[in-house]
Amino acid sequence: MPIDYNQVPSPCYVIDEERFRDNLRLIRQVSSESGAEIILAFKGFAMWGVFPILREYISGASASSLNEARLCFEEIGSPAHTYSPVYRESEFRQIMQLSSHITFNSLAQYEKYSKIVGDSKRKVSMGVRINPEFSEIGHDIYNPCSPGSRLGITAADLLSHGLPEDIEGLHFHVLFESDSYALEKVLGVVEEKFGVFFPRLKWINMGGGHLMTRKGYNTSHLIKILKEFRQRTGLHVILEPGSAFAWETGELVATVEDVVINQGIRTAILDVSFTAHMPDCLEMPYKPKILGATDAGEGSPGYRLGGNSCLSGDFMGEWSFGRELKTGDRVVFLDMIHYTMVKTTTFNGVQHPSIGIWTADNKFRLLKEFGYEDYKERLS
Repeated sequence: MPIDYNQVPSPCYVIDEERFRDNLRLIRQVSSESGAEIILAFKGFAMWGVFPILREYISGASASSLNEARLCFEEIGSPAHTYSPVYRESEFRQIMQLSSHITFNSLAQYEKYSKIVGDSKRKVSMGVRINPEFSEIGHDIYNPCSPGSRLGITAADLLSHGLPEDIEGLHFHVLFESDSYALEKVLGVVEEKFGVFFPRLKWINMGGGHLMTRKGYNTSHLIKILKEFRQRTGLHVILEPGSAFAWETGELVATVEDVVINQGIRTAILDVSFTAHMPDCLEMPYKPKILGATDAGEGSPGYRLGGNSCLSGDFMGEWSFGRELKTGDRVVFLDMIHYTMVKTTTFNGVQHPSIGIWTADNKFRLLKEFGYEDYKERLS
């Protein structure tokens, strides 16, 4: 049954349990049939209020910081697969205690911390991030293989310096909301450039960007190439998508608070902010889909949607709702659970949207409500 948005407070992010479970079932199926280990990437989805559901289907996650590693240990119940562009000395020992795998971005970071890992009583598998210098990502802000990238070690550098003997795995992350055919191309490049090291390794982490829950994604092809890669190399394969787990599982519910007209442009001002609550829309940029709305066309009442912060550029447009918007109308932004939620801020002190779940028995349950203390405590 669809979400009854009239039961959802505004503003609020709401995830649909059934849609979430559909994604989890598909991800578990791909993992089972391919033999690859698929774990959650917190950078894309960290809504720990629904982790009890998540734990029914998967048992691991990747972390990029001490906070994420701790969240994995506490809320997933297992050590994290941890990678960070740099590790801080004051945090590294804690990270090590909370991790099963630690990946270094450079050989210098490996040399700085590998002895600490080696001297530990805990077995932690070490890896290095590689840069295959190949990616089909069209947005430079998300392209880790752009010229001069700070992320990963190139094949030339690794061949020149040599792969340390106690490194057990390689990690690459060069996809973004991609299909299995993009992964197939990347694997060809990785094998060509780094395959010489495979006989010495135990695992390879293929990062995120595998949007296997998107409609039209060829999961059979994904399973095929992963199985063939495992058979060909003997390596344990790890994937860590973020978006795929929460893709199209929930919305951001907002309300029109005012409508202003300036030089013929109608702007419906909402109780949410693009810059604070939907930063990806301005960062990418991309125009989100809205329930019951279309791109504004001739002859229809078109509206910009404005955020409730003081930033002049806190708006997007234009949409047509097939009717005049008025104060109190609901506006429902689609597919707002992955990435959007983890990037929100309390800029301008505007009210942060609540977080809730539409349960399998068709009821709304509030998971988190934000108030003054959440804003104040970040700034003291």
